[in-house]
Amino acid sequence: MTDRVFNVLFLCTGNSARSIIAETILNKDGRGRFRAYSGGSEPRGQVHPLTLQILESFGYSTEGLRSKSWNEFALPDAPCMDFVFTVCDSAAGETCPVWPGQPMSAHWGIDDPAAVEGTVVEKTAAFVTAARYLRNRISVFTSLPLDKLDEIVLRPRLIEIGQMEGASTPNPKVA
Repeated sequence: MTDRVFNVLFLCTGNSARSIIAETILNKDGRGRFRAYSGGSEPRGQVHPLTLQILESFGYSTEGLRSKSWNEFALPDAPCMDFVFTVCDSAAGETCPVWPGQPMSAHWGIDDPAAVEGTVVEKTAAFVTAARYLRNRISVFTSLPLDKLDEIVLRPRLIEIGQMEGASTPNPKVA
């Protein structure tokens, strides 16, 4: 077993809900093996209140969470990423900065809970669902024997994870 800690960046346009949820879940559930970060192409500047509420209700710490630009992770002193996952369809279609280290990437899109309109119960349910889908993906990801898989085997597996229940759009088939 390796002592290496893998750096993972989750991207979304606004960096207020899905990417923050994924960052928080991976930092707790993958502690010791993973260090997660999140960023957005057009960060909203604040974390959505329901993001914080849902994370806290599931026992995750929300201390220090903030909405930030993905450009922070393209700077020379930024941590070198091993993996970059887009969790919204908009971010997946945007031109991303060049990430130092040439990380492996995949699209893990799920519907935006912050876009749901309706009652407080309906909005809360959307955030709970998003967190569940992300936690399921992260659970599968953290169970992969990353130190034993080469890129040829790992890349299709990362894409398959993005096609799990709740995928916002069909992903391209792995060639």
